[in-house]
Amino acid sequence: MKKLFAVILMCCSVGAIADAAPAKYQASCFACHSSGVAGAPKTHDVAAWQPRLKEGMPALIMSVRNGLGAMPPTGMCADCTDDQYTVMIEYMAAPAD
Repeated sequence: MKKLFAVILMCCSVGAIADAAPAKYQASCFACHSSGVAGAPKTHDVAAWQPRLKEGMPALIMSVRNGLGAMPPTGMCADCTDDQYTVMIEYMAAPAD
């Protein structure tokens, strides 16, 4: 019984960590960036994001707004602000906790 309780607590703590993602990430970025669909750089893959970050945040936001490769314009978040895009990009480019 104690082992079952420990497993349940561990699962709950993993869910709490996942909640650290920006508010709109789950609905707009997660579908492609969690698995790298169609060449999307995976979330928390620092090496994949490094060359993109070197281009600068304005260039990354422009890519999101205009679409790039298989990513549609606005990256599936038509109501996102540039600040929200920045937060999501920084989250995806950061190493995993």
